Amino acid sequence: QVQLVESGGGLVQAGGSLRLSCTASRFSWPRTFSTFPIAWFRQAPGKEREFVATIAWTSTTSYADSLKGRFTISRDNARNTVALQMNSLKPEDTAVYYCNLRDGGIDYWGQGTQVTVSS
Repeated sequence: QVQLVESGGGLVQAGGSLRLSCTASRFSWPRTFSTFPIAWFRQAPGKEREFVATIAWTSTTSYADSLKGRFTISRDNARNTVALQMNSLKPEDTAVYYCNLRDGGIDYWGQGTQVTVSS
């Protein structure tokens, strides 16, 4: 079963930056990390989980409209890792950030990493 582990969260002041990482493992041959699109979602307290960004196996990217220009998603297939670079952070970016992989209709999630942006 695929395992996803997020890291890189923390406390940052408004206007600051953070870089999150998602490392994937436990793929069953012939499926490999490089063949899957990976997405980031986030969930703020009292709110539903929302889409942040996704990157295809081709490295084509897509972002939530409200985050374009501040967040950048990238992948390193050699390291089975997807990164989310977050710049110009705002207090409303405070949330638990999760990475996601979908395989055959099954959604895999990591445990999440907390991002807190102070004003």
